[in-house]
Amino acid sequence: MPCCAIALLALLGPRVLLILIWLFNRAYFIGLASDFIVQILGVIFLPWTLLAYAFSANTFPGADFAGLSFLGVLVTVVGLIFDLGSYGGGYRNRNYR
Repeated sequence: MPCCAIALLALLGPRVLLILIWLFNRAYFIGLASDFIVQILGVIFLPWTLLAYAFSANTFPGADFAGLSFLGVLVTVVGLIFDLGSYGGGYRNRNYR
């Protein structure tokens, strides 16, 4: 049972957080994605990456890559790894049923 709760938190947690940030602090996302559809696709498919990129763009601005400093790029890559790990975890455990 705890595995189900952890999986549910990993899948819904960043999406709920992104929606709450979007509802209460839209200025946090200004300048991140030029189109609203890109933000929606980020919430659906890569929520950890979008959350990490929003945090990095507002905390670690720079000119190294995509308006981020090296530390900002590193945080965004960690978000991408979390996204890929949450999608790949179900595939790895498919034989245990």
